[in-house]
Amino acid sequence: MSAKSTTKLPMVGSKEWMNDMYPRAYIEFLAHFHGTRDYFECHEILEEYWKEVDPRNQSSIWVWLIQIAVAMYHDRRGNQKGARTLVQRCLRKKPEHEKELPLLGLDGERLEKQLQEFKARLDAEVPYRSWNMPIIDMKLLKDVHLLCQQWGAAYGSPSNMTDEFLVDKHKMRNQ
Repeated sequence: MSAKSTTKLPMVGSKEWMNDMYPRAYIEFLAHFHGTRDYFECHEILEEYWKEVDPRNQSSIWVWLIQIAVAMYHDRRGNQKGARTLVQRCLRKKPEHEKELPLLGLDGERLEKQLQEFKARLDAEVPYRSWNMPIIDMKLLKDVHLLCQQWGAAYGSPSNMTDEFLVDKHKMRNQ
């Protein structure tokens, strides 16, 4: 993707851009979650990172974040049953990650509330709606915004429901 802006942005991974507190994969995950809304790519990026740093730990915070993105992917595709299963699992496991979430620049209480609202929407069979994770670290938020801008994606925009490749990426990626 190319940036739509003429502003010269620091490149991903460069010293000027990189937030030393967070893994690059995590920042890319957040930029996809909030910008491109490519939840499949969120899964791919964070799964690769998880396998490097915490393989075989199914209770890893990285697995938990992956499951949130996969729930969003299922929901957008109309698989509300699959999304509900994952959201219920995430809500059940959230207490395990209570101390890690602030270390990842996220407000754990607000994220739990968002997951509860997500589940309630699924239970009521209300169609997919994009939402943003509560990023509380302003440096992290700035880095995510910059990366979205670099990719030409507007932070916080709703998913493009007419983009078949985005909605059904797992089916279309090898075509």
